[in-house]
Amino acid sequence: MAELGKKYCVYCLAEVSSLRFRCTECADIELCPDCFSAGAEIGPHRRWHGYQLVDGGRFTLWGAEAEGGWSSREEQLLLDAIEQFGFGNWEDMAAHVGASRTPQEVMEHYVSMYIHGNLGKACIPDTIPNRVTDHTCPSGGPLSPSLTTPLPPLDISVAEQQQLGYMPLRDDYEIEYDQDAETLISGLSVNYDDDDVEIELKRAHVDMYVRKLKERQRRKNIARDYNLVPAFLGKDKKDKEKTPKRKITKEEKELRLKLRPLYQFMSCKEFEDFFENMHKERVLRAKIRELQRYRRNGITKMEELAEYEAARHKREKRKENKNIASSKRGKEDGKEGEFAAIENLPGFELLSDREKVLCSSLNLSPARYVTVKTIIIKDHLQKRQGIPSKSRLPSYLDKVLKKRILNFLTESGWISRDAS
Repeated sequence: MAELGKKYCVYCLAEVSSLRFRCTECADIELCPDCFSAGAEIGPHRRWHGYQLVDGGRFTLWGAEAEGGWSSREEQLLLDAIEQFGFGNWEDMAAHVGASRTPQEVMEHYVSMYIHGNLGKACIPDTIPNRVTDHTCPSGGPLSPSLTTPLPPLDISVAEQQQLGYMPLRDDYEIEYDQDAETLISGLSVNYDDDDVEIELKRAHVDMYVRKLKERQRRKNIARDYNLVPAFLGKDKKDKEKTPKRKITKEEKELRLKLRPLYQFMSCKEFEDFFENMHKERVLRAKIRELQRYRRNGITKMEELAEYEAARHKREKRKENKNIASSKRGKEDGKEGEFAAIENLPGFELLSDREKVLCSSLNLSPARYVTVKTIIIKDHLQKRQGIPSKSRLPSYLDKVLKKRILNFLTESGWISRDAS
């Protein structure tokens, strides 16, 4: 007979007093973790039924051999406490876990199991990215040299330094940007009898001077980053000859001029990478359009491209030869050669010789000319009969074409001169 107070798995009859899974749809169905994970089914119970985790209070996450015998309920309360109170508030965490745990026990258990244990080794990386670095010295000295050390001086000769007025030990120039910026603070002094307005005015002067210094340094950084000093001295031409780059087209040069305002927000390398990526994007888009054109023409394999391109080249060559022959034949035919561009278009046979000359000179198709002619004559007749009309000429007819066609119709007698 089973002992009183103990629970057993209905499938394998193992004791599940510490932890068991109870079915929420079947009565008196409780399984051990092994049977539940294997999907055991018994009687009306099925593996997809809802379940409820029942902890008897004696289940431990770290096993029976772990120190302190922390139950799963205490582990859950500990994790809730570390999220609520933060790392280091061990007294509040101990009160949240329960009176049976002291702050020292809470700290030791969390550090040993969740930081130095296997769980901490698996979750906490050795090198944490974007970690804040303490740049201050332990003795309370100045900031780290990595923040205060100036950039190395420019690598130029003594004659070039004198030409630029450059002082390498200070990394300054004899004439800086906004040379008179120091006059803002040169006459400032702190007096104990200054009122609030005077103090705020002096602070405003200091802020203005600091902004000018930042702008001065920004310009120096841009000159150093984009190699403006070697360019001024003519050294960059030699470097360009040593390291030839991809030839830049006229369109790319125009695009560089349009993107020049971005220089002040990006370093030289960032801008070059940005521009190269734009060039790669244009190349990829052109390649995609070419592949789409192949797909529309039924080409699905790269092996078929050579045959398709050869056939297309032959077709274009034949068409070109045909156009050359037709143009020669048109010249030989004399007057008929003048209408070679429109003689094969619909409506050509409806035109008179003068109208053919007009359409050929205006580069206007016969069908469009007939449409415009019909609209203009119809409007003219309605105006003569006193019928109000609103001319709705096609969108492709600009003012020059309209004027030429009106003059032609007037001279030919189709409409009167007052209507034109």
